[in-house]
Amino acid sequence: MHHARHSHRTARTTRRVAAALSAAAVATAGVVAAAAPAGAAPDPQQYVALGDSYSAGSGILPADLEAPLACLRTTLNYPHFVADRLDVDLVDVTCGAAQTSHLTQPQYPGVAPQLAALSEDTDLVTLTIGGNDNSTFIGALLACGSAGALTAGHGNPCERTYGDRFTSQVEETTYPAVRQALEDIRARAPHAEVAILGYPWILPAEKGCFAKLPVAAGDVPYLRDLQATLNGVIERAAGETGTTYVDLAARSEGHDACAPAGERWVEPLLFGTNVVPVHPNARGESAMADAALAALGR
Repeated sequence: MHHARHSHRTARTTRRVAAALSAAAVATAGVVAAAAPAGAAPDPQQYVALGDSYSAGSGILPADLEAPLACLRTTLNYPHFVADRLDVDLVDVTCGAAQTSHLTQPQYPGVAPQLAALSEDTDLVTLTIGGNDNSTFIGALLACGSAGALTAGHGNPCERTYGDRFTSQVEETTYPAVRQALEDIRARAPHAEVAILGYPWILPAEKGCFAKLPVAAGDVPYLRDLQATLNGVIERAAGETGTTYVDLAARSEGHDACAPAGERWVEPLLFGTNVVPVHPNARGESAMADAALAALGR
């Protein structure tokens, strides 16, 4: 009888995780979107925001009505905070699920490659990119969430199954793609100051929160190491291309998805407040803006 109750609980947990994972996948799957409206003539102080869902603020309301629906962009993303603080015109082409390839290729029919927003008149560029490449990072989160649900949070099933597969992909594939992306940005906007942000911590260093983020206890440091590897290759690519790297590691410590609701910058998979889980909330986007401005000396 005890075994049956445990099985029912595990099944319920697995169903909840599956539902939350499908919501998270909204930020990476997308739908066909209408073309973005044509922008106005470039302003002498032009700021262009590029990047993925962490730059778009996917899952935060209110939605940016000027953005393609599939991009899940909000007006409370860090580019809007930065533009307000600097009092400059913002051209925001951030889009949830963007990979480095979507800087030079259309992400959806009718949506221009993000680099099309750049020109010789662009003064400032910010972005987060690399987390979606090859589905490595989101793939690891989904895989570890599913594995953790099946073991009821015990052990390190994800690490045992995948080993160094994810970190190897980041170092061998994501790193050169991010470096190339930064070189392409420099070529299209030669006079711009360019800043690439690292990703704020999703998980704490050791003790997780299985009820909100169903990753097995032993896989918490495994995923944390993967995110450190991702941020590490982004920092290396920035250093090699003359790009400002905005380090969020120290700033976001203690503000991960396991932190209390009033302190976390990233929402958990379950019982969070965002439409898209495992993404920054408005507090997190504001903190990313503070970090970017500090790194830029503004």
